[in-house]
Amino acid sequence: MTFTLNEEQQLLKDSARDFFREQAPVSRLRKQRDEKQNGRDPDLWREIGALGFAGVIIPEEFGGAGLGYVALGAVLEQAGRTLVASPLHSSALVGASALLLAGTDAQKKEWLPKIASGEAIATLAIDESAHHAPGKSKLKVGGGKISGEKKYIADGHIADLFIVAGQEGALYLVKGDAKGLTRRELITVDSRGAADLTFDGVEAEAMNGSAEVLDQILDRARIGLAAEMVGQASEAFEITTEYLKTRKQFGQVIGGFQALQHRAAKLFTDLELTRSCVLAALDALDRGDKRVAEYASLAKARASETVHLATNEFVQMHGGIGMTDAHDSGLYMKRARVAEALYGGASFHRDRYASLLGF
Repeated sequence: MTFTLNEEQQLLKDSARDFFREQAPVSRLRKQRDEKQNGRDPDLWREIGALGFAGVIIPEEFGGAGLGYVALGAVLEQAGRTLVASPLHSSALVGASALLLAGTDAQKKEWLPKIASGEAIATLAIDESAHHAPGKSKLKVGGGKISGEKKYIADGHIADLFIVAGQEGALYLVKGDAKGLTRRELITVDSRGAADLTFDGVEAEAMNGSAEVLDQILDRARIGLAAEMVGQASEAFEITTEYLKTRKQFGQVIGGFQALQHRAAKLFTDLELTRSCVLAALDALDRGDKRVAEYASLAKARASETVHLATNEFVQMHGGIGMTDAHDSGLYMKRARVAEALYGGASFHRDRYASLLGF
């Protein structure tokens, strides 16, 4: 097992880093928020599609690059560093994974090329309450139509295609313009946007779903989100440590105070441990490891705790300026809190990890 990127993966990571820093810095998210765009940036998404980032895990026969999950994780990490507001996670990872794992041949041929090019945005509709509970669904199915509700669908306000989870892991494809589908757009604290969905006799295509397949899709979503969170935590840490080296108080650089050094050292070790957990999980996906579920819960739990600490320290170590909206630390904290909760928080995954190990 390797825990380092190969040359091709490193080149992709470097390309993503340069593109996001130049074309999608944090100031772009701030501008979107101030203009109340709620995560809508079609120009940026077209550029992301043109660069091939939306098709990293999609096989070449469907218009993608077929580079695997470690490669896409590297892109997601770089997107996390600048808080890129795009459906990269929900569509290029989760939507594409759902089709690859559960789509029929016809569904793959129709939708995967569109996802790879950025022409279509796909997302997963899973939860029906405020808490992540993938095994619980009241979705009603009959005559090729579905009825029910789904809550907090990431990028659900801009999606062209929904993969909807029903009872016992059943999965259905629903087009965004389907008759009987109602969206309630949500204004989210992280300025990314989401939607609640209501299905009233909506025409749906059955997929090759099962409880096991749904778990596999969700684990991919969790691992990819953990990669993004590593990017957020890394950027928060690096900006904070640079501030500690330059900010002076009481006649000396504040990085010289031992109490702050200890806090920075703890965050550094937590971050390196989390990065290893996430890379191991991504590598497990590419290798087809039977313990992917364990890797996924470990990575998501660790990433949730680390990004929580990193963004708290980002605000606190910057003192008064860190509490203002003018400083970027607040934007990182808000995104972190949303990412922590998506697809199960730290407590959910600690419990799941223990259960998987037989405790």
